[in-house]
Amino acid sequence: MDDDERTPHPLAAARIAHGFNRVEFAEAIHRAARRRGLRCGVDKTRVRKWEVNGVRPDTVSQTYIAEALAIPADDVDTAAWPAWLPSVDQGVVPLGHATTVPALREALHTMDRRTLLSVIPGSALVTLAGTWAGTEPQALAAAHSPPGAPVGEAVVALLEQTSASLNALATEERQHIAPLYDAHLDRVTDLIEEQRYTRPLGVRLHKLAASLSQTVAWIRFDHGEHGAATRFWIAGLHNAHASNDRDMGAALLSDLAYQASWRDDPATAAGILTKALNRTTHPAASSLLHLRLARAHAALGDRRATLRALTTAEHLLGAGDRGDIPAWCSWMSAADLAVDSGRCLLDLGDITQAHSLIDQGQALLPASRDKTRGIFLAYRAQGHLSRREPEAAATDALEALRLAQRIGAPRCVQLVRDLVPAFTLYQTAQGVPELLQAIA
Repeated sequence: MDDDERTPHPLAAARIAHGFNRVEFAEAIHRAARRRGLRCGVDKTRVRKWEVNGVRPDTVSQTYIAEALAIPADDVDTAAWPAWLPSVDQGVVPLGHATTVPALREALHTMDRRTLLSVIPGSALVTLAGTWAGTEPQALAAAHSPPGAPVGEAVVALLEQTSASLNALATEERQHIAPLYDAHLDRVTDLIEEQRYTRPLGVRLHKLAASLSQTVAWIRFDHGEHGAATRFWIAGLHNAHASNDRDMGAALLSDLAYQASWRDDPATAAGILTKALNRTTHPAASSLLHLRLARAHAALGDRRATLRALTTAEHLLGAGDRGDIPAWCSWMSAADLAVDSGRCLLDLGDITQAHSLIDQGQALLPASRDKTRGIFLAYRAQGHLSRREPEAAATDALEALRLAQRIGAPRCVQLVRDLVPAFTLYQTAQGVPELLQAIA
């Protein structure tokens, strides 16, 4: 991307975080002018002069820049250019009342910018979690009334119903329509940016954006697109924060922590979860976060902290009102608690008890949760390998592999592939040659 990598100008960073190239940014400035019945002569060359040559935009242009970047007019100090622009640190759009749309654009356009595909540093994610935990959400400002029809209740309700239908699809079905999730979130983002709605409808749109971002992030994560997944979870966090949904914010941070653990960075996972738990409210949500915290502590070899987190997760699982449990953790069950507890004990070397818990959880899991079943089977195969039971391990691993391939779950396929080095020690055991051939 020509000069963007070499130019640390705040405008370039904010523009890229918003998902604009210079041509698109100039067009956004034109739209801001047209909303006032005016015209402007800004083009990509002028934008480049602002970013590269140090040319200061005039007062009117700075007003248009702010609107294009979804920055409130009250935040603009034309005499202090470019200090009033938001900073973008290590790929993380900073949390704030004007950053919900930039964070969404950052995620939606990630796949168009190779330089932003790398995973964001763990330290930046822990800092973001700390900022979220220590910052009270600001009330959404009343939307202004640009030209055009306002967004009404019926439109928002339809978007919510569509989102609920998409989120309800099983993994096996989602693989066929994955682009629809992106398109739906893109449209919700457009509506948030246009600000043609009442404050209550704005809150609902932000909640919808948070939920959709979480779903899209998991789709990306399951396909190994970790940089994109991270940015969608961050975008969701911004919108959960804007709608003052603390448990949803904790959920999105918990997902970032789960990803960190998956990528063998349990220290980052523990750091994120510790911050997130400070603001979690529903017991079921806290239970899930403590279970994931236990996984991080187990990977770090901290037995006492692991057992303490597992005990807390078990205590909280059945507490609270089941009627108001957040949708994002409504799937959490005794099966998940048992299997993840077993997985923790595998990391701590308690092989026999770990294997028993994984078996118990596998038996409790509802038939509808195929992707989870595949992951549990892979965990059980690892347990069999730890007990030097290659035949049983091969049976579970092959079942997990075939299930993952059928439903389109590459992450589960990778779990089985990661077991190959252990299986090569038992190449003549029953079932192992068939498994290795299927993986190859």
